[in-house]
Amino acid sequence: MFRRKKKDRQERLEQGLERTRAGFFGRVKRLVRGKDTVDETTLDALEEVLITSDVGVRTTLDIISRIQARVRRDRYLDADELTSLIRDEIARLLHGQRHRDFDAPLKGHPHVILVVGVNGVGKTTTIGKMAYHYRQAGRSVVVGAADTFRAAAIEQLEVWTQRADATLIKQRRGSDPASVAFDTVQSAIARRADVVLIDTAGRLHTRSGLMDELGKIRRIIGRKLPDAPHEVLLVLDASIGQNAIRQAEEFSQSVNVTGLVITKLDGTAKGGVIIGISNELQIPVQYIGVGEGLDDLQVFDAQRYVAALSV
Repeated sequence: MFRRKKKDRQERLEQGLERTRAGFFGRVKRLVRGKDTVDETTLDALEEVLITSDVGVRTTLDIISRIQARVRRDRYLDADELTSLIRDEIARLLHGQRHRDFDAPLKGHPHVILVVGVNGVGKTTTIGKMAYHYRQAGRSVVVGAADTFRAAAIEQLEVWTQRADATLIKQRRGSDPASVAFDTVQSAIARRADVVLIDTAGRLHTRSGLMDELGKIRRIIGRKLPDAPHEVLLVLDASIGQNAIRQAEEFSQSVNVTGLVITKLDGTAKGGVIIGISNELQIPVQYIGVGEGLDDLQVFDAQRYVAALSV
C-alpha cells in the first residue's frame, strides 16, 4: 500500500507540473530538435527559455555559464546531452533542500508553526491540508484563527479544520491577532497537543505596519512558549512567478522565514520559480500544492520534482 501511495503521489505531482513541463522542457526539446551540436545560438535561445519560464535571471546565468564551460571542455554537446545536463543542473541547484514528512520528530511540544503570506496565496487552505496530514500521521493539532481582519476568514478556517479533524481556537472578528495566537498556544499546552498551526492576516509585503504586527505575534508566542514559533512558513503562489521571489525577500526581512510553501502549481506554467527561489534565497521549499484536495499538499522532494518536471 505504501508503494502504491508513493506512486500515486508521483503521478499527481507529474499531473500538477504538466503545464510547467510543457512550457519548460517542451520548449527545450523543440529548441534542440534536429540539431547535432549545441552552439552559442542554441545557448542564447536556451537562456530565453529559462528566463521566460520564471527560473530567474541570476539562476539562469548560473546554469548557462556551467553549460558553456561544459561545451568548451568537451567541444561537443548534442541535444540529448544538453537535456540531461539541464536536469543535472536543476538537481544541483536544489541540492540540500531538506524535506521533513509529517511524522518526523518535532522541534518542540507543542510544535508551533506560524503561517504568513499575502492575500490570495492559499494560506487558509494550506493550513487545513497541513492539519489533515499531521492528523493522518497520528498527531493532535490545534489551529489558531489569528486572521481576524478578513471577512469570513475565521469561518473558512473552521470548515477546513473540521475536515482535518483538528481543534480550532478563535475569537470574534476584529480581535487582536496576537491575543488569538497567545490563546492558541496556551490551549495547546493545556491539551498537550503535538502541533499548533497559526493563521495570520494576509498582508502586502510593502505595508510596514502590518509586517510589524507579525513581529508582535512572534514575541507574544515566545513569552508563552520559549523558542516558539519553531517554524515560520511563507506561502507563495507559483502563478505570480518572479514576484514570489520579491515577496519572499520582503517577508524574510520582517520575520525569520524558515520554509516556503509553493501553492497552485497545477494551475500555472511557472513552476520553474521553485528553482530560482531555492537558488537565490537559500530558504528551503518544504511543501508544494498540486491541487485542491486535502491530499494535494505534498512534502517537497527535489529528486521527485526534477523527475516530474522532465518526464
